[in-house]
Amino acid sequence: MPFYVKQGEIPSKRHITFEKENGELYREELFSTHGFSNIYSNKYHHNMPTKALAVAPYHVDHGLGWEDALIQNYKLDSTSADKDGNFFSARNKIFYNADVAMYTAKVTVDTNEFYRNSYADEVVFVHEGTGTLYSEYGTLEIKKWDYLVIPRGTTYQLKFDNYENVRLFVVESFSMVEIPKHFRNDYGQLLESAPYCERDIRTPELQDAIVEQGDFPLVCKFGDKYQITNLEWHPYDLVGWDGFVYPWAFNITEYAPKVGKIHLPPSDHLVFTAHNFVICNFVPRLYDFHEKAIPAPYYHSNIDSDEVLYYVDGDFMSRTGIGPGYLTLHQKGLPHGPQPGKTEASVGKKETYEYAVMVDTFAPLKLTDNVQQCMSQEYNRSWIEE
Repeated sequence: MPFYVKQGEIPSKRHITFEKENGELYREELFSTHGFSNIYSNKYHHNMPTKALAVAPYHVDHGLGWEDALIQNYKLDSTSADKDGNFFSARNKIFYNADVAMYTAKVTVDTNEFYRNSYADEVVFVHEGTGTLYSEYGTLEIKKWDYLVIPRGTTYQLKFDNYENVRLFVVESFSMVEIPKHFRNDYGQLLESAPYCERDIRTPELQDAIVEQGDFPLVCKFGDKYQITNLEWHPYDLVGWDGFVYPWAFNITEYAPKVGKIHLPPSDHLVFTAHNFVICNFVPRLYDFHEKAIPAPYYHSNIDSDEVLYYVDGDFMSRTGIGPGYLTLHQKGLPHGPQPGKTEASVGKKETYEYAVMVDTFAPLKLTDNVQQCMSQEYNRSWIEE
């Protein structure tokens, strides 16, 4: 995670007695990664976080695998798969492999259930909507076009100011989501040359502990399996915490893009890394300044990666027929690039206004039946000059 944070009351050293006014002990929970060998946080609860009244199965339908999907280029309008649901049940799985899964969601209702993804970090891109992320660590304001980076095992809720138009793009990572190493110095500080810095990162603010006994429903996700655990005590009962593991937010509008004399590759728009995939973003920027520069991307074949683009806003320079909430998938080994006329039209242009989130995976993606519902049947013909 980005940097060390300390909130609330904590003892002078780890793993020592920390007493309440009545002499009872606060309950320390070590929230660690990589078998106690990587970053961690220490949380101090009013009550044991292990107290559960009952555990039962829980069903959420995200879609089924499309086993005989063709290897080809895809364009889809994710809004065609919209369904009613809360911030986790409304998610439709679109693409997935052993490293990552991608979902879209139109959130239509609130829920009092708590949620925990036990096996995966989540990057929740808030395409539309404002509200608050509530977690054990405190509250975090949700702004439109935020990336919310939520470590696995975090108990949290997303609550929105209204549910008339809330749209999410969710990237589920089975490895830790990190700030790229080449953005940081040897001490972990973001470099002067990085496209964002610590000032752009928002962290939770711990609120007063909720010390309530009752029956609190926690929905836990384990891969594709769900369970519901009824907790005896409210999970947001921390008196304090410190460490490097916590949810945090970064807004895409804070990203400072690079500009080159000739066209820069997509890797220069990197924002997050994980095992076997990366997340990049495209934001408004000046175009290349060579006198004969072609700003539109060259035709290319990603021979070792699948490329997913989630379109957020703007005028997408390389093709028409794209709108907010659309996705494209260009699979490894297949050439792709601007549609006819877009290369020539880009020559002489000075800047672009576009926002998009890109996920490049280094293992092939599988598709779900939601793609069949959303896909354009004519996308493969969009390079034909007629």
